[in-house]
Amino acid sequence: MNIRLYDLAHARAGDKGNLITVAVIPYEPARYPLLCSALTPERVADHLAERIAGDVVRHRLDNLPALIFVCPRAADDTVTTSLFLDAHGKSLSSALLELEFEVADEGAPATGGA
Repeated sequence: MNIRLYDLAHARAGDKGNLITVAVIPYEPARYPLLCSALTPERVADHLAERIAGDVVRHRLDNLPALIFVCPRAADDTVTTSLFLDAHGKSLSSALLELEFEVADEGAPATGGA
């Protein structure tokens, strides 16, 4: 079964210079292992490829539970120089929540994923 991330979690984004951070927090803590499995840095980078320039780093905050993604963008794509409508990167949290992935019926990630 395919689901969108926004069915399982909410997100918040912020930025400093040419780095954007996106926090992903499950609505239900029991879904955190599913998010850890499905949301790899590579999947996030691929999904946000239009605004990301470089490797995405993921930090696990197991005690919260939450995932933090640090996403670099081009040197000329900063708060004061970007020509994008949302120069502060806030829209990236909404964009990430559109990511679709496949889960098995019992809620575990399916092998092969979407």
